[in-house]
Order: sequence, then structure tokens, then C-alpha cells
Amino acid sequence: MNFENSLSFAKTQDDADQLHQFRSQFLFPNHNGKDFIYLCGNSLGLQPKVASEVLKRQLDNWANYAVEGWFDGNEPWMFYHKELKKLMAPIVGASPAEVCPMNTLTVNLHLLMVSFYQPKGKRFKIIMEGGAFPSDQYAIESQVRFHGFDPKEAIIEVFPREGKEVLRTEDIVAQIKENADQIALVMFGGINYYTGQWYDMETITKAGHEIGAIVGWDLAHAAGNVPVKLHDWEVDFACWCSYKYQNSGPGGISGIFVHEKHFNNTSLNRFAGWWGYQESKRFKMEKGFVPEAGADGWQISCTQVMPMALFHASLQIFEQAGFIEPLRKKSITLTQYLEFIVNEVNKDLGFEQFKIITPKNPDDRGAQLSIIAERNGKQIFDGLMANHVLGDWREPDVIRLSAVPLYNSYEDVYLAGQVLLKVSRDILISR
Repeated sequence: MNFENSLSFAKTQDDADQLHQFRSQFLFPNHNGKDFIYLCGNSLGLQPKVASEVLKRQLDNWANYAVEGWFDGNEPWMFYHKELKKLMAPIVGASPAEVCPMNTLTVNLHLLMVSFYQPKGKRFKIIMEGGAFPSDQYAIESQVRFHGFDPKEAIIEVFPREGKEVLRTEDIVAQIKENADQIALVMFGGINYYTGQWYDMETITKAGHEIGAIVGWDLAHAAGNVPVKLHDWEVDFACWCSYKYQNSGPGGISGIFVHEKHFNNTSLNRFAGWWGYQESKRFKMEKGFVPEAGADGWQISCTQVMPMALFHASLQIFEQAGFIEPLRKKSITLTQYLEFIVNEVNKDLGFEQFKIITPKNPDDRGAQLSIIAERNGKQIFDGLMANHVLGDWREPDVIRLSAVPLYNSYEDVYLAGQVLLKVSRDILISR
């Protein structure tokens, strides 16, 4: 597509966009009577307008049924998570039996590592990307310490080459092969939070399995953003938050994936709880944990009804939109337009003030662009905020902007570019 840096072009694209209608189903932040241009769905998705209605329905169930709400009403809480499983599965390329909504992301990462990080002999190491989100780093460090290892010895981090911002797949695979007899677990983030790089999950998973390792993924920035095929790629396990691209609200419920090939593996450790016990016999209150079939067997506590209701509200919109494929098609073009607009700002300024460190190839990125300002980055970010453009800042020097296909428009992108140019001129000229 030949892009144009004009409002008329942006509006024409929005008029032709079959997903543009979904924008009206979300609430945009407003200050002093003016809506923000919201480009921060990579951090927290917007609230679906239907969320309050869906949540009220469960509050009414609580009011009308009290404890009997677990079994009575149109949506008994005992089985509520099953409604979400049907809608979660297409988003991550899984069967409903392989996914389950539960807990929060890092809690689930720990629970899954209890099962899938089983160091034995000299095969005790975990390989991960350097510069992973801190929560992943802390979880993995604490897991290896729990098993009695020194993180400096047990964790292999793969960093970009000197002078580069992103990793090469061949370098990741080479490190896996180089440490083939020592790696117990390959554990990467699907999309790196800082650079926005989408790793070649299929290739990395295959490389891990070829050396006999377990492969897991943190899909915090990937689930609901890019098409993943967890079942077909034979990923062993994965987990993700739902409050970014899946709009479940701050601290929203997490999701897990466990490949069906592990369902009957009785050698797996797990931290068990009542809600993971075999459903048909759960209320017999018997000793001796017998897990429910599938991913549900990793549950510990009972259904978190209110957070699930908020997630349910967003998942129904995904279903209306056709799940990931239509969204991905728009996301590729919308992100390319954002890239074009940032480069147009550089042209107008007369130099490369803004360097995009996210890979240019759409196959290597999702909706997020990570941008480093040559000068006054934090000041410019604050200027965007003051002018109703909301992205986010990540230390030490990155502005992250994410045009989410469910609710962002080409006009959003164009207008954000106009603000970026104005703010940059005002700040750089005033120096």
C-alpha cells in the first residue's frame, strides 16, 4: 500500500476498514472533555463498554442466589470457566481442553515451572532471552534457586549481537545446540516487551525439542496480538496475562496452555488445589489428589468469577471480530502506517530523531513499535501525554506505541504523528 501523511487518507482507510465498527465498543480515556489518542494497548487494553453489563450480571447472580450461584442461574459459577475456554482456545491456537483461565501470569508461570522444570543430573539449565521482562527474570531465578542452583550457572541468557537491538533466530538456535546436554527448559517470551520483537516460536520450539528439552512461552505481549499455534507447534506449556491485547482489566485473569501430550503424564509434579481435582468427584472431599483432565487439572483455587466476567466481555468481542486472523491482517497494515508516520516526522525534522528498534518485517513483530529518541526522549513522551496521546515509557530510553486493531484507527495514527511532530519541534527548538 502507498501510504499518505494526510487526514483524508487516514479517513479513507477507516471508511474501508471492516473492523472499524468495533472501536465504538470501547471506552477511551478522557481528560478535560477530550478523548486521548490511546496507543497503549500493549500495556493495558481499553474497557469494553459491555464489561459493566457482564459484570453486573454476575453481581446480580451473587445478590439473587448467594452461595447457590455456584450451581444455579444461567451461568453457574462452577462451570463458568468452560465458557471462556471455548473463546480462549482460538486466540492461542489450542483446543479448549488445553487452556484454562486462572490466577495471574507470574503465579501461573511458577505453577507450570513446578511441573515442567525438572532438572536432572547435568541437564539443569534454563535458556531465555536476555532483557526479558523483570517478572520472568525473577520467577526463573527463584525457581533455579529453589532447586539448589546458582542462577549465574543455571540460566543462559541470549543477547543481541554487539550494536544490535534484536535477536537473530539463528543465534538462539545456536545457543540451544551449543548447550544441548545441559538445557532442561527453553523459556522465552513470545514478544519481547522492550523491543517488540516477535520471536520465531515454531523454530525455537523445534530446536528445544530436538535436544530433549521442554519448551515454554510467556505470551504476555503475544496472546491476542499475533497468531500463535501452540498445539500445532507442540509447545509444552505457555501462560499469558489477558489485560493487554485481550482487554480484561487491570490485573485481569491469566490463561494457561498445556499441550494434550502431557495430559496423562503422571510423573509431572504439580502444586495441587481443590479446584484442580477431578470435577465429577470434587465434592466428595476425599484425600489423594486426582487431577481433572486437561489444563483444568492445574487449577488450584475456585473460579474467580468477577475477573472472568470482565475477560468474558472482551472475548465475546474477539469472537464477533473473527478472532485473530482478521485482526492480524489489519494490525500489519496499521502498524506499517504508524511506522510510515514516524519516518515522516523524521523527514519533517530533517534528521532521524526517532529510531524504531522493533523489527521492520511484519513476521517479526506485532502491533507495538518501540522508538528511541535521539534527543529529549522522556520530555517528548511527557509532551505527548500533555497533548492527549497516550503511549508508554520504558526505561532507559524507549517510547512504546501500539495501534491495536480492535479499537485504534488510521486517523488515530495520523493525528498522533501530528502531535509528535509539534511536540518535537517545540522541545528541540526551545533548547
